Amino acid sequence: MSALLTLPQAQALVLARAHARAAEPVSVGAAAGRVTAEPARALVDLPPFPSSAMDGFAVRAADLPGTLPVVERIAAGRPARRALAPGEAMAISTGGVVPEGADSIIPIEYVVQHDNAIEAREAVRPGAHVRPRGGDVAAGDVVVEAGVRLGPVQLGALAAAGVAEVACARRPRVAILATGSELARSGDELAPGQIYESNGLMLAAALATVGADIDALPVVADDESAHRKALERGLAADVLVTSGGVSVGPHDLVRAIEAELGVEEVFWRVAIKPGKPVSFGVRGETLVFGLPGNPVSALVGCELFVKPALRALQGQPEPLPRFESGVLATPLQRNDARDEFVRARSRLDRNGVVLEPLSGQESHMIARAAAADALVHVPRGDGELAAGARVAWIRLDGA
Repeated sequence: MSALLTLPQAQALVLARAHARAAEPVSVGAAAGRVTAEPARALVDLPPFPSSAMDGFAVRAADLPGTLPVVERIAAGRPARRALAPGEAMAISTGGVVPEGADSIIPIEYVVQHDNAIEAREAVRPGAHVRPRGGDVAAGDVVVEAGVRLGPVQLGALAAAGVAEVACARRPRVAILATGSELARSGDELAPGQIYESNGLMLAAALATVGADIDALPVVADDESAHRKALERGLAADVLVTSGGVSVGPHDLVRAIEAELGVEEVFWRVAIKPGKPVSFGVRGETLVFGLPGNPVSALVGCELFVKPALRALQGQPEPLPRFESGVLATPLQRNDARDEFVRARSRLDRNGVVLEPLSGQESHMIARAAAADALVHVPRGDGELAAGARVAWIRLDGA
């Protein structure tokens, strides 16, 4: 039997076939979570006029210190009716348009007010508390680069810069198919030998966080005809993700039927635990992932292979999982043949992130995994990682 692929080898094979999809225009109001396909540029200078950074008075720096009459009051959105003349001041609100002729703002707390005049006992420097036109961004400048997943800050910046529509990578359509005659729907009464199907919901929730449009296919029993029909339907998507049926048992039908349907298998089995029997193939532009049926194995395969593919399909420049650094709270035994991914709970102390491995690491123990928010990477090797050892880990609470 040939040697198992390493995790980096397998991930490289996936990303070599996950090409960014075409762009489509998306309104800024509907673009949360989408990935930019090209740089988005400002339509206006921001601010679009010199504006006040403080509540105070617009003045000429050369007129201070001194006493000045207040000749007008400027609110945000209501510019002054005329230019500021020498020896005058105009009251101004934060965000108000600095009038022509003024070169500084003196904050309200720095003056003494007498009826319609102010007394300033200290000088101000030219430009003090004035936000220059285009000081944030100039019209035509890039606000958000290509390959950026749009969150609240990016959307706020685009809206402020006048961008109403942005070019985004098309969201990949992902078909999810759970296989197995033993699987029952939640809410149904379990027959002898049955278990509730959970992988489909878990995978749909996980992949939605990275921008997938989900097509959840009905569970398919261990029957060749039913598999063939369901797989053919799933292969119409950009990505097909199956769970179960990828090992070598008599009821493991997925890989053989996919081959009949024209799927070119790129790899099967990777040196990881859990999740060794993961498979990956392609048919045309469709990426095909076969995840094991054990729920934690499916979860690990999703994090390590499927999510990176979906990020790459949307043009994100760094699609692989983001590993963070932490320290172990308790020792972990290493596996001399495979990299392991251990479910853990993270907490903060004065030294940073501490990771507490959960009890019950078997790949079927999805209920115990509910307490985990981290996957700790335990590289293959001899011996153990001691308590306090620094390790890499992946967050399980988001994209």
